[in-house]
Amino acid sequence: MGVACDATPTNGDRDLSLKELSVALTECRRCERLVAWRERVAGEKRAAYRDETYWGRPVPGFGDPRARLVLVGLAPAAHGANRTGRMFTGDRSGDWLYRALHKAGFANQAHSTGLDDGLRLQDCWVTASVRCAPPQNRPLAAETGNCSDWLIEELKRLHRMEVMVALGGFSHVNLLRQGPRLGWSVPRPRPAFGHGVVTALEGGPTLISSYHPSQQNTFTGRLTEQMFDRVFAVASRLIRR
Repeated sequence: MGVACDATPTNGDRDLSLKELSVALTECRRCERLVAWRERVAGEKRAAYRDETYWGRPVPGFGDPRARLVLVGLAPAAHGANRTGRMFTGDRSGDWLYRALHKAGFANQAHSTGLDDGLRLQDCWVTASVRCAPPQNRPLAAETGNCSDWLIEELKRLHRMEVMVALGGFSHVNLLRQGPRLGWSVPRPRPAFGHGVVTALEGGPTLISSYHPSQQNTFTGRLTEQMFDRVFAVASRLIRR
């Protein structure tokens, strides 16, 4: 299927608040393939969640609008954020992420199970490169491009941002690609992805890259809790220097 455009940030959206932009995002149906997949998953459900109502829409960012730390993942998990409506919520990746954020003082609790679980983030915002769950967790280039328009408008509204953490190589590459659209000077050649790599973006935030806390990485030991905790220890030092 191709890409259908009937909801996208426009010049008029420049006057929207961060909250209003998030609401507008949830109505996006721009990518035909992703709309079909997210809604199919929400209708069929996983057996363990058959009694739940799935979110089944684009997932907005979450956290403190005055955040100095911004995290960018890949996309909502089909039975995680696509089910719960909050980034990194309801799956094992989220278990790792919010545990680490709690340890580092950015979250009031170490778990995230649903929109009404009491989780609050302090000085931290969590978002993703793509906002709809993609088949096989692999968005197409055109879909990533469409969703980057939303990401850019979101990042423009996070006025206190000082440090970004790219969770995974996908977001590392996408953030460096989109940086010039935000007025950031990206080093040439673009820095290669690696866990713990720190990149200063002139005119923009400092970028820290990390392995994604996916089961593929955590179950195999490629990413350990200690490695993940060090990423947020570095982020804390950078924003509190």
